[in-house]
Amino acid sequence: MRTLLALAGTVTALTLAAAVPAAADGGAVLTTGGVGGTAVAVGDTLTAPLATGTSATLYSSATGTSGVKCTASQFTAQVTGNPAAPGAATESVTGHTFDSSSCTSNVTGVLGVSGITVDHLPYTASVASDGTLSVAPASGSTIQTTVKLRTLLGSINCVYQAPSLTGKADNADSSITFTNQQFTKVSGSSLCFASGYFTAKYAPVTDAGAPVFVN
Repeated sequence: MRTLLALAGTVTALTLAAAVPAAADGGAVLTTGGVGGTAVAVGDTLTAPLATGTSATLYSSATGTSGVKCTASQFTAQVTGNPAAPGAATESVTGHTFDSSSCTSNVTGVLGVSGITVDHLPYTASVASDGTLSVAPASGSTIQTTVKLRTLLGSINCVYQAPSLTGKADNADSSITFTNQQFTKVSGSSLCFASGYFTAKYAPVTDAGAPVFVN
């Protein structure tokens, strides 16, 4: 159930880029125009779709292929802090969507995916100069995704939660990657697997169309 979350969006915190970003003393953590380029302004909105040719998946195990797959997803985040590098920029993840028409499921008994909703937004994201991306919910809340499935017995909702998400930014393609981020089912029928492992790559992360880099 692909909690493409925040899932996530994508998540989610989509603003960075760099597996091994180059820290530029005196420059901002997030820049456009290249590493050490123009600082991204606080208040700017960052967006990112799935990387071309990739899918966002929510599988029942970290090594399996049973679950939900989507080929269209996007996250939106507003920059709330962009200090000098090295350091950590902050963002508010305000949107993380999945196009249900692009989603499929190979779970036995499931006929299709009618919707995926990322709940409890906004989330807080932090992007460090080393490319580490952390996504967290508001105090007292959780990262949550609701997957709506069409089954032989009618429509069902599978609700998954995670305490936080961790991703990685890469300046090579201004991407953010989430790998096997674990969600736990909190409600839903037996057709909803007990755990969901979310994997997705979002790229490019852009600010008004300009790729964003992490310093």
